[in-house]
Amino acid sequence: MGQRTQAAGGCLAVALGWGAGLTVWSVDVRARLWRFEQAPDWSVLYAELPLALLGGTAAGLALWAVFARLAGRLRGSR
Repeated sequence: MGQRTQAAGGCLAVALGWGAGLTVWSVDVRARLWRFEQAPDWSVLYAELPLALLGGTAAGLALWAVFARLAGRLRGSR
């Protein structure tokens, strides 16, 4: 695998992980933000959102690293 392909794969993994984190965070966000008869819970935005994005990005990079390692082993065994 060339360097450009690896770099593109890493960027794609980050983008997909970020999107996955955003998707997981957005599930039922309105109910978490507006509790019944309470003021809005702003920690949903300033605490949960960044953690979900960082977690998704880390998961995407971890998967990319595993697949890159496996591809290197498969290429080396030929």
